[in-house]
Amino acid sequence: MFKRSQRGRAFAALAAAGALSVTLAACGGSDDSSSDDAASDDTSEEAADDAGDDAGDDAGDDAGDDAAAEDTGAPVAVSLILKNQTNPFFVAMEAGAQEAASANGVDLTVGAAKEEGDEATQIDLIENAIAQGQAGILITPMSVNVNDAISRARDAGLYVISLDTPTDPPDIVDITFATDNCLAGEAIGEWTAGKLNGETAVIAELVIFDDRVVSVDYCRANGFLTGMGIDVPVLEDMTSAADSGSYTTGAGGEYEITCLEATGANEEGGRKGMENCLAGNPDINVVYTINEPTAFGAAAALEAAGKTIGEDVLIVSVDGGLAGVEAVKAGQIQATSQQYPLLMAKLGVEAIKQIADGGAPPENTSANGEFFDTGVTLCTDDPQDTVTAAPQESAQYCIDNAWG
Repeated sequence: MFKRSQRGRAFAALAAAGALSVTLAACGGSDDSSSDDAASDDTSEEAADDAGDDAGDDAGDDAGDDAAAEDTGAPVAVSLILKNQTNPFFVAMEAGAQEAASANGVDLTVGAAKEEGDEATQIDLIENAIAQGQAGILITPMSVNVNDAISRARDAGLYVISLDTPTDPPDIVDITFATDNCLAGEAIGEWTAGKLNGETAVIAELVIFDDRVVSVDYCRANGFLTGMGIDVPVLEDMTSAADSGSYTTGAGGEYEITCLEATGANEEGGRKGMENCLAGNPDINVVYTINEPTAFGAAAALEAAGKTIGEDVLIVSVDGGLAGVEAVKAGQIQATSQQYPLLMAKLGVEAIKQIADGGAPPENTSANGEFFDTGVTLCTDDPQDTVTAAPQESAQYCIDNAWG
């Protein structure tokens, strides 16, 4: 097992060197404007459609009819380049892009890396889009290793939008449409501290990687710790928080981070990671998971070890897919932060079509002005007064607004 203390030096070295780093677009859970944006009813997929239509109307109005590009008769061509096509999150993202492409007469090409960490395939797909003279690219970038290819695409005149995962630096792409992953992490951390109500927290963290630094990974994990009121000295380093000490949110209490396990963000990785953590400390009572497939694997391992989920141990997560929020309703996951991948992809396709037609590009909407914030909602049937980073809604509400 990779013990957290053993891996701390490796993570710190990676963060210091900037190796394979992807920088966070925003982290400000205490900022009222961030919370207000996330609290909007526009976080539902139904309302998201309205938001997309409004964004399109505004951009078109700003550009004016006189700015429309000459119609060559050829459809606007766009590539959607994903991290994979098996994770339900990316499957939903593809569905949103396909829906928008069909509605807007866009010729959409979809491709994906073979697995987490496969930058080479993403680079090949970018080069293909350049060679075909496409209008733009939507990409969930694997790491900074795809930056040069993205720059070549922009130099060739393609409009490039990052979805879900901000790039490092942010201006490698034209704009990012994403969830504020720090807020998503903070919300489940605030919920956890409130639920514990002063009880000692023995924490297991199940993340994606142990060999690279990626924003969605460190931001959710360290956002979770920050939400609990645990000091995180270096946001990009998932081992910079002290292994033990006090958390301060809500009633406050003592904590111990007993393990940090790489899972690949999948169910099997979650199961194995949780087994490793339990072997090191069977008294774990809080499990943070990078996403819901990982949470399902962790839950299986905990149940096999005789743990009663929701009583002996709390599981919190991020994503908000249909299976995940159904698990919240069933009590297998206690709280999860819901994001909206269909909206990210839908707005991305619409934006590139608009620009190709001579319209104005989209503008950033996040509180810090660095990305287009597509919102987050905390899904739980046990709301806590300690949660301020995102609005809290019932599992049924989140099921009604879920993707996947």
